[in-house]
Amino acid sequence: MFRSFMFAVFFVLSSVTVAADAANKVTLQVQGMTCAACPITVKKALKKVPGVAEVTVDYKAGTAEVSYDPKKVNPEELAKATTEAGYPTTVNEVR
Repeated sequence: MFRSFMFAVFFVLSSVTVAADAANKVTLQVQGMTCAACPITVKKALKKVPGVAEVTVDYKAGTAEVSYDPKKVNPEELAKATTEAGYPTTVNEVR
């Protein structure tokens, strides 16, 4: 019983690690953020995109760093999402 439990825990943890490894990161250059509320709108627009895992927006730098699943979305689609939300965006760096 204990062995089965340990195997199940190991399998779940291995799956989580694989999922985390599959995520790519991109830095987007976001224009038009003129107030402290703008990053909230940018973050919401990006979080709505299927495949987005995590979003960090830097108001002062005018950037958004996005962790995403490359099987579900690409950097250009992420830039399009923020552009359509009113913030013209270009892909800055893909990692």
